[in-house]
Parts: sequence; C-alpha cells; structure tokens
Amino acid sequence: MNRKLNSSETILVGAWIAQAGQVVADDVSKRIEYLTQNVLKEVASSDDGWELLYRDIDDSRYWELIHPDNDSHGAGAPTLKCLSQQEAEKKYHI
Repeated sequence: MNRKLNSSETILVGAWIAQAGQVVADDVSKRIEYLTQNVLKEVASSDDGWELLYRDIDDSRYWELIHPDNDSHGAGAPTLKCLSQQEAEKKYHI
C-alpha cells in the first residue's frame, strides 16, 4: 500500500474501534499517524495547540490535523484535511 498522499485525496477520517475489550486506532488513523510522523512537515499549530498544520513536501499542499470528537478517548480519532494556502494563512498566521 502506498502510504503517501495522492493528489485526489483531500480528507482522511480516522476512527477508534473496539477490539478485544480495548479501543484501538483503525487503519486510517494509523496512516494519519504515519503521515504526520514520516511524510508531512509540521509548520504551525493553533493557538490552543490542539490543531496542527502540516505541509506535504512532495506537492506543497497544506494539511490540518484535528480531532473533531475531542471529548472521546485520547482526544478522539484524528482527521487530516487539506487546506488551501489562503485557509492555512488565515487560521495559522503563516
């Protein structure tokens, strides 16, 4: 499986799943973790530190890591969504 982002992808939505009495990351969540640790470069964070902005070094697109269900276990499952340059500049003051 190609773990890098392809040009048609604009959002990855992870989930927590119950497995053998534990809550674990699904494959999308694991891919998001891989991308943020190995492929994307962190460039900024939100004022509260809960949202992170990354840049894809291959195509220069901006990606925002959020946890929309942050009241859940471990701050909720991750979502990685593509932002336009204008959206990234406005929100993250870059």
